[in-house]
Amino acid sequence: MTSSTDNRLLPVAVIQLDAGEDVAANVVTAESLAREAARAGARFIALPEMYHFRSTGRPAELPGESIPGPSTRGLQAIAAEHGAAILAGSVCEAIPDSFKVHNTSVLIGPDGGIIATYRKIHLFDVEVDGVAIRESDWYVPGDETVSADVLGHRVGLSICYDLRFPELYRRHADRGAEILTVPASFTATSGAAHWESLLRARAIENQSFVLAPGQTGPGSGGVRTYGNSMIVDPWGVVLARGGDDRTEIIAATLDFGRLAEVRRRLPALRHRRLGGGV
Repeated sequence: MTSSTDNRLLPVAVIQLDAGEDVAANVVTAESLAREAARAGARFIALPEMYHFRSTGRPAELPGESIPGPSTRGLQAIAAEHGAAILAGSVCEAIPDSFKVHNTSVLIGPDGGIIATYRKIHLFDVEVDGVAIRESDWYVPGDETVSADVLGHRVGLSICYDLRFPELYRRHADRGAEILTVPASFTATSGAAHWESLLRARAIENQSFVLAPGQTGPGSGGVRTYGNSMIVDPWGVVLARGGDDRTEIIAATLDFGRLAEVRRRLPALRHRRLGGGV
């Protein structure tokens, strides 16, 4: 992995997982890979959606927790130890007096502190391969878009199904986002058809880097997930891509000089005539 004292260059890593129902085991795996990525030089590390718990059936309850909580504290310690930012892709955030939870992404700064949390807005209530998946049976949607500054760059947060709603990412662009994060557990069927196209579109239309760590293996309802975690540049070039069936670390270096060049040579964000605002 490339490293440099030039602050235009940011070594990053996205971690692809195959999480199951054993929260403790999932967290150990996530922390081990995050630590490995940090030791290899990554300054920004992103984990997938529901890295701490994923069920193929209908569990009696979801493992809701506070933030910070048992699934994030170890990552906070790793971030502080290595001076790296970590996106804890998403966890089940407990809601008082409710069996439902929020699907919440947690951005951890290089000092180990929590910079921002984002609650998934768009819930996945669809039928895939003949299986009905209804996230609204278990989750309460968020209602706020969230972006935050880390390591000198503005990051726009999203989760999985949000990827299909471009207005969310345009709002991040209006707020100056240079990095868009899309932790996911994308189904294999829709992933093969749309995952790369949507990620590249979000990168191109917002002239931003996209970090998209995904899950592989069986997900909700036993429906297989797609893997193929990606890092995409503002021109829509896929800088790095994972496989479809394995746990792994995918790494690249973000060149913000390249981002500035893209925005200078094709200033589409400044040419907008419709919409706008934050």
